[in-house]
Amino acid sequence: MRIAIVGGGAAGFFLAINLKEMNPSCEVTIFEKSKKVLAKVEVSGGGRCNCTNAFASVSDLSQVYPRGHRLLKRLFKTFDYHDAYEWFEAHGVRLVTQDDDCVFPASQDSHTIINLFLAEARRHGIEIRTGTKIESLDQLADYDCIAITTGGGTASLAGIPTTEPVPSLFTFSIEDKALRNLMGTVVEDATAYIPGTGFRATGPLLITHWGMSGPAILKLSSHAARELHDHGYQMPLAVNWLSLKDPEVLAELHRIISQHPQKQLGSIRPFDLPSRLWNYLLEKALGQRAQNRWQNLNKKELNRLVNMLCNDSYQIAGRAAFKDEFVTCGGIDLSAVNPNTLESKDLPHVYFAGEVLDIDGVTGGFNFQAAWTTAYTVAKAISGLGNHIDC
Repeated sequence: MRIAIVGGGAAGFFLAINLKEMNPSCEVTIFEKSKKVLAKVEVSGGGRCNCTNAFASVSDLSQVYPRGHRLLKRLFKTFDYHDAYEWFEAHGVRLVTQDDDCVFPASQDSHTIINLFLAEARRHGIEIRTGTKIESLDQLADYDCIAITTGGGTASLAGIPTTEPVPSLFTFSIEDKALRNLMGTVVEDATAYIPGTGFRATGPLLITHWGMSGPAILKLSSHAARELHDHGYQMPLAVNWLSLKDPEVLAELHRIISQHPQKQLGSIRPFDLPSRLWNYLLEKALGQRAQNRWQNLNKKELNRLVNMLCNDSYQIAGRAAFKDEFVTCGGIDLSAVNPNTLESKDLPHVYFAGEVLDIDGVTGGFNFQAAWTTAYTVAKAISGLGNHIDC
């Protein structure tokens, strides 16, 4: 049985290697349009390759997979993050789990993953054809099965239903000079949300020279990717700098007033907010009265401060590039594939894995896990065909 894999990325290599492990007699060829394979793996995670996640704080897959969580819940029963962790370690790559549940090679080098894939491909006799662009499935008519593992935006190759690919996992441009002057400031537990929608995300938030970044913003951009795209990346943004409710914040401000009435507002930072951010928020909320003492705050000014800390408002002025941005939402419509095998319902023996499917996750190793799970699913499905097709 001859199998063509279109796409020399993470999903393509993982599929090819697992297929050969399951059915060594199959002939497998990987087609990659560029001159280099596994390019995205090399730069992922800042060159360290955040290859999966421990999922310890994930109670529902929809928290980390805005699209495709129902399908992945089904597929995880066969191959999940525990299986991926064991697979890499069994193949000689020692992994480490960080405090934030992100999993990396112990070497902290993406080339450890790349070298593993290339070595396994050589060992199994997998043919790799780079600089070969597949523009039509007719080019692969001589193959018994075709697996498409190309990135987002190339799903139309098969001519089956797709959802328009649009960027996911990006940072926000904010045209606020005073805010941008705080670049480098990090708030460890902020909540960013889009007012009037259900889109919100909590986590570290980084102020940059172009606006806002950090896990909270990246997660929000992932969940709201299509909504933001439809609005031309011009939408309101609100930030709860403390991830606390108004009454909790008000109680803390009253405590400060009672204990430090003579202190200036800027000298006492509620909840240990970064000093530059606190002074910026004071100025934004109170103007010239930001130089007042705590005991001179009136009820209206207290409410302004609470609102500034819990419901600070901005305007997203565009999508700013994230240094590792290459995730998209959209792709092959999941209703067009068999949920157990990821085979096309319209094109027999044509399968899909990885980002070409309308599955995408937030930052933290979740997209690679989706690649491993879907690739393993396709490998298992095609391997099963080997019993019926002469290899």
